[in-house]
Amino acid sequence: MGKDYYKILGIQKGTAEDEIKKAYRKLALKYHPDKNKSPDAEERFKEIAEAYDVLSDPKKREIYDQFGEEGLKGGGGGGGPNGTNFQYTFHGDPHAVFAEFFGGRNPFDIFFGQRNGDDEMEIDEDPLSSFSGFGMHGMPGMPGMGGMPGFQRPRTVAKKQDPPVTHELKVSLEEIFSGCTKKMKIRRKRLNPDRQTMRQEDTILTIDIKKGWKEGTKITFPKQGDETANNIPADIIFVLKDKPHPVFKRSGSDIIYVAKITLREALCGCTLSIPTLDKKTHTMVLKDVIQPGSQRRISGGGMPLPKQPDHRGDLVIEFQVHFPETLSNATREKMKELLPL
Repeated sequence: MGKDYYKILGIQKGTAEDEIKKAYRKLALKYHPDKNKSPDAEERFKEIAEAYDVLSDPKKREIYDQFGEEGLKGGGGGGGPNGTNFQYTFHGDPHAVFAEFFGGRNPFDIFFGQRNGDDEMEIDEDPLSSFSGFGMHGMPGMPGMGGMPGFQRPRTVAKKQDPPVTHELKVSLEEIFSGCTKKMKIRRKRLNPDRQTMRQEDTILTIDIKKGWKEGTKITFPKQGDETANNIPADIIFVLKDKPHPVFKRSGSDIIYVAKITLREALCGCTLSIPTLDKKTHTMVLKDVIQPGSQRRISGGGMPLPKQPDHRGDLVIEFQVHFPETLSNATREKMKELLPL
């Protein structure tokens, strides 16, 4: 079974958005590695961030509620809502989620000042709730924190997400026919835990190509772009593009094969061996006159349908008739006798 994001945050399925935020805020402050020195704090901190990243987003949450973690991350259930090909991958940086939630500032500094960084602190309650009299409305009986000498309310700068970064992902018709997995290596800038300095990071993004995906299908990895202290990382988007094929081309879920035949074969009939994408051969007997550019169809010989991979489109045979460049006088005379006007 996949991860139970509701259990990780200690909430029930169907919990309201405000309660999801409250649960994340409490647990993130409790398990933040800068304050919690237990061996499993870092891993718990990451799990909490991933759970919040999913449940705080209505689209991700809807897919997760229907299909679980496997469906969310593997594009299961035939795609996302309304048939979209949505695939989620957690970006792996819980500190980015933490910084975005708290507006890019460290809440520990606000409430506890310049504490020794080595001090351990077990936070059982949400400090932002416990100190709400300080942070939001002032101390009881006082007009607000502005009345306290030397205190200024921290300023929150709204961050904007960078525009999406789009890459073309070229795949062969055989890969689309059978489905495959692609691993794409990207290099990006990430903030260190101090939220000031930066590092270069190589990341492998795994893309599960489903059978029959159409050209132009988009696979999005949220917030996998460069990260700075003042931005929300861009989404990385891969757009499916068919590689040119030496034998076939496709139109939707149909596969097109151009059969080249002679004029004699077009007029007198012939037997053709038609290749297929699944490495089989289909024998086609032609008895009728074949017009140049005409077509024949082999039902079910094409690409798997994206939403019904057990069903397939057609293999379409387009005929290209090769006419002789010259004729001898004798042949020309015979043709005049044999062919109708």
